[in-house]
Amino acid sequence: MNYEELVQNHSVELIEKLVKYVVTQEPVEILFNYGEGDQWAIISMHEYEQDLEVSIRLHINDNYDLYLGYYDDEDEFFEIVKPLAEEEKKQLPEKLRILMKKVLDDEKGVRFAGHLLIK
Repeated sequence: MNYEELVQNHSVELIEKLVKYVVTQEPVEILFNYGEGDQWAIISMHEYEQDLEVSIRLHINDNYDLYLGYYDDEDEFFEIVKPLAEEEKKQLPEKLRILMKKVLDDEKGVRFAGHLLIK
């Protein structure tokens, strides 16, 4: 299975993997970023052995997307972005959604202990 199929057909598993990773980290960072007339809050995990980044980004108007960035065998960088459906958004812990919204509203990143996201 290639990365495009993974993002399009197995986004639920990628989101679960990201959430499991985030709740075990000390500290976790939600960053603020902007560019080309857009701004977003982003939380990421990196798999350095595979040259892979998996992220969730929150944009204005409660628009979330799943982001996957990777390098191929020729060291060329690729990005795959998939907007999240309502059901996929519900996989994100409520506290994470609240913090991502705060980062987006304040235009300032935050750092916290991942276990605080667990109910």
